[in-house]
Amino acid sequence: MEPAKTRKITDETAALAKAEAFCAYQERAQQEVRDKLYEWGLWPDAVEHIIIKLIGSNFLNEERFAYAYTSGKFNQKGWGKNKIKQGLKFKKVSDVLIRKALSRIDADDYITSLEKLLQKKAAQLNEKDEYKRHYKLKQYAMSRGYENDLICDVLKDSVL
Repeated sequence: MEPAKTRKITDETAALAKAEAFCAYQERAQQEVRDKLYEWGLWPDAVEHIIIKLIGSNFLNEERFAYAYTSGKFNQKGWGKNKIKQGLKFKKVSDVLIRKALSRIDADDYITSLEKLLQKKAAQLNEKDEYKRHYKLKQYAMSRGYENDLICDVLKDSVL
């Protein structure tokens, strides 16, 4: 059985209404909306026209998206700055906005989050060799997007 095909939208007004609903549901990056509009079968001129209208009516705000994405991924998923930055770059958010959004993460909360992450993982590890244990903890924290030097500092200062 073939996957259901999305119906093409040729009317720009209908596409704008649908795009507004798409943006109202949750914060979106411009590229996400642009991709969705192309998926609906709109022409490049119409896509850019709708994007401009969405920005003008504040349905689409890249800075607001960057802040929401950053706080959500940090607070809900426990991601580190590297992984958040990578996710925002994937969504084609500008470097300036990425830096602004990441700077809003409180430094103390960030370290506390890393410590909790490492403590939780340490409790799950059965590794007796101290060197291998630290290596596995470090690799895990790096996979979650935390910075190498920060991980080393936290591991050095704690008894995990």
